Amino acid sequence: MRGGETGVAMDMHAVSADGRTGERVRAGGTTHAERVFRVQQAFLKLRGRTHGPGELAEAAGLDDSAVHRILQSGIYEGVFDRVGRGMYQLGTTAALVGMQAMAHTLDRHTARSILLRLRAATGDGLAFLYTLAPFGGAQRQCVDMAVGDSDLSELGMTPREVLTVTRSLRVGASGRAILAYLPRPLQERVAAEPAVTEAGPGVLVDDDALWDSLRDIRDQGYAIGLEECIAGWNSCAAPVMWDGWVFGAVLVLLPDSEPVRPDVIDATTTAATQLSLSLGPHHRVM
Repeated sequence: MRGGETGVAMDMHAVSADGRTGERVRAGGTTHAERVFRVQQAFLKLRGRTHGPGELAEAAGLDDSAVHRILQSGIYEGVFDRVGRGMYQLGTTAALVGMQAMAHTLDRHTARSILLRLRAATGDGLAFLYTLAPFGGAQRQCVDMAVGDSDLSELGMTPREVLTVTRSLRVGASGRAILAYLPRPLQERVAAEPAVTEAGPGVLVDDDALWDSLRDIRDQGYAIGLEECIAGWNSCAAPVMWDGWVFGAVLVLLPDSEPVRPDVIDATTTAATQLSLSLGPHHRVM
């Protein structure tokens, strides 16, 4: 990481490939409440939409009978849904809890002021804030931007590029900055997707190059993109973390005539740290 970063940004170095930081799962798990939470977390660890009690038990470190009882109880509360014979998925209550938590995390005024400062610090670069999309699989969505008085179409960006190309997590600095910190099953799911055909000439179409880039991002705490999403624009992005989990990414776009300078990287990672700290308490220990 570069200068100007403290706290959360430094913690990003310790985020492992499964998306969690050092402390993570406390040994034991003897109370009923803790066992319930471990079953919920098992859904995060496993790939795919539906799972059986056996694989959930293995992922949660619990016996099959305990997991089966928890699943049956959760069905009546809407936390889990039974899909077919002996298969389960997270239910509507789990989704609503997640949406409620996300809705009360980020203050829009704080985010806007951070993006405006980032735009000024990068010589009027185009600053964007992306978060994980709540629907449609592992994708991202733009929730705020600081681009001055310019219309994006005046800058050569089409609605297709803004709304379609930039949703994929395998395309662009902001997508890869998020993807680098997601659990491995989600990373593999995204990596299996074909590269977006409408992407820029610098898009990483080679899978090995994609995986190498994710390791580099975890090592250095930021991503660089050279005309990945849109021809004529380079980018720098850094992950925004919430209590050890990736929440989204802050992105700066600059014309390809300008190199991604060290001061741009510093400003981007500092903005990501400020946004991370604004999300709430960060009580996890390393």
